[in-house]
Amino acid sequence: MIKHLRSSFITTERPFQEGTVEVFEQCVYVQNTVRASLTITALGLYEVELNGSKIGEALFTPGYTYYPLELQVQSYDVTELLRMENVLRVYLAQGWYCGRFTYENKVQIYGERPAVSWLLTVEDSDGGKRVFSSLDADVHAVNSPYEYAGFYDGEIYNAGRRSELFEPVPYMGKLPESFDETILSVKVQEEIPVKSAVKRGDLTILDFGQNFAGIVEIDPAKMNGATLKLRHGELLNPDGSLYTANLRKAKAEIIYTKGDETQKYRPRFTYMGFRYVELSGIEYTDGLITAYAVHSDMVRTGSFSSKNELVQRLYNNQVWGQKSNYVEVPTDCPQRDERMGYTGDGQVFALTGAYNFDTEAFWRKFLRDIRYTQTGNKEGYVAPTVPALGPEGVGFLSMLGWGNCDLIVPEMLYWQYGTDEHLRTQYDSMKAFVECEIQHMGGLLGKKNLWTAPSLGDWLTLGKDMKYMAMHHGPVSNAFVVNDLRIMRDTAARFGNTDDVEKYGSQLRKTRDAYLKAYVKSDGRMKDDYQGAYIMALRFVVPSGELWDCLFVRLLDMLRVDGMQTGFFSTEHLLPMLAENGQAKLAYDLLLSESCPGWMYEVKNGATTIWERWDALRPDGTVNESAMTNGENMVSFNHYAFGSVGEFYYRHMLGIAPVEPGYRRVKIAPIPDERLGGVSGAYLSRSGEIHSAWEYRDKVLDFDISVPVPAEIILPGEPPRSVDAGSYHFEKKL
Repeated sequence: MIKHLRSSFITTERPFQEGTVEVFEQCVYVQNTVRASLTITALGLYEVELNGSKIGEALFTPGYTYYPLELQVQSYDVTELLRMENVLRVYLAQGWYCGRFTYENKVQIYGERPAVSWLLTVEDSDGGKRVFSSLDADVHAVNSPYEYAGFYDGEIYNAGRRSELFEPVPYMGKLPESFDETILSVKVQEEIPVKSAVKRGDLTILDFGQNFAGIVEIDPAKMNGATLKLRHGELLNPDGSLYTANLRKAKAEIIYTKGDETQKYRPRFTYMGFRYVELSGIEYTDGLITAYAVHSDMVRTGSFSSKNELVQRLYNNQVWGQKSNYVEVPTDCPQRDERMGYTGDGQVFALTGAYNFDTEAFWRKFLRDIRYTQTGNKEGYVAPTVPALGPEGVGFLSMLGWGNCDLIVPEMLYWQYGTDEHLRTQYDSMKAFVECEIQHMGGLLGKKNLWTAPSLGDWLTLGKDMKYMAMHHGPVSNAFVVNDLRIMRDTAARFGNTDDVEKYGSQLRKTRDAYLKAYVKSDGRMKDDYQGAYIMALRFVVPSGELWDCLFVRLLDMLRVDGMQTGFFSTEHLLPMLAENGQAKLAYDLLLSESCPGWMYEVKNGATTIWERWDALRPDGTVNESAMTNGENMVSFNHYAFGSVGEFYYRHMLGIAPVEPGYRRVKIAPIPDERLGGVSGAYLSRSGEIHSAWEYRDKVLDFDISVPVPAEIILPGEPPRSVDAGSYHFEKKL
């Protein structure tokens, strides 16, 4: 089957033009059908219809992979859609393969033109079998209703458009080596109705009340004109107009012209990150526009509710950040000209995300992307964005904290889901990346056994620009190296690889010793005296003892004087570290602070997702449009890295954590704070649902806990309780 599929790719010969969508049709005549299946894939994006009905629910098929080495294939049972006379219609867009993509707005990244291949296999009641393919003589390129389709600019769709025909030709370009089964697909999720519509002259501003990644649906029956235009944005300007400056070169538009079609229109080959839509061209009427969230298909496993509305809103914001950025790969944002699979953003949020949703399949697919990408890279390096754009080495800017996803995520999956499958599958990849780190250790400035190449450090720390972090990244970058060596040693031990245990254990000791010598003063201060340096050293490097205590005291002093001054990587660990070391009140103080930087500052300023920068919206109400090195601004109101605070919600507010992988045994150690009033939540683990709740009532603190497995329950100020599976109620007098 795969061999036949590989030999059946077709395309057209017309000159490449960015945004073009080809449409192919095949007429199929059958009788007495008992079974029919369609197997299809594409270099680009496809959507396929049989007799006018979309086949399958997935969007952006066949999915984004490292095209030089891999392509995903989908198979569909189409028995119920097949009649005696049939029309198979295939829409082919450029997508990630050769459409406009990346913050550099490149085209033809992986190939010169899109191509598609399909096999329709039909079995009849007499046992006969016929195979119809994309190479058959009756396949034609027909009129395309698309004038344009691309991820960044959107779609221009003319239902009445007629253009010249192009005959298909066999695709003669290079194909990937591997054709793999699809692991997970992006699908349309919940409906997002219009909350309000405000008329502004000839325009109407639609507010959906929530920032999200999604698509709009247009009902042509509700149109009082021929053509409408929709522009998407996350914010409104002070005068009520749509703010789009942070989209950079992305137009984020839909232009729709109705024709004879009566069915509702949904974009096939784009999605947007937005809360607001500007409508022009026609008058708005109820039912004209409906929006839908889109994200990779995942089962919801976590829940949380609090009497404190701000705390609840922040929880909701991080969930929406995940929905918006788990779109095929762990993207950085859904709105501007980027939306790439950033490994750093992904690993920082991975644990929080694995509480919110069952993300095992999502990460299984992305870890496969890492392996294929790494195979194409030099030196065993894991790129900051995956799938990478092509072979590359470490380069000038290493971005440690990103590629370390290769080790951090498999270990997280082991604990969260109780399987070592991902550690086993990823072992050679992990080892290659660690070997790359070792090869780039040097004696520069006496820092032997440390990574000294330029890196970004604790990315987007408020008040610390790229230049500062490039010069002072060492404590953060090498904390990741130490953690990688620890994971590699422990994983090797788990699998009985004694040589690797010795090798990486030895290097771990050398690198930790070198770290302490290079970055930590004997008086208990970091030589690079910023919060992220302390947090990462305390989390990954410094052993417990007098030095750890001194560093921790210095961190506490900084937090009390300056508030929270953390970036992408250290923020994940800050509140848990405080809560686990007798500083729960300070952790809650930071969580509840309404000053910038802080999560509640965002919430109080109307955030419905997590911002990329702490000061994305400045205290004076202006948008932070600071330019990066490429001269473009970098401000997103739907970035999920700082949403890693969700880990604190589940593991410390609710107190739900595994004692054994897969939650075969659990620890429930909730940390209450009266300012929240009470909280309740649950996590559906591989071992069953775990529930935890606490509430302040009169002069009593109530706890309700239920566990499906043996557990250790630790309530504040009380000794641990060992309990069997069951439900428990405790009252603590205040």
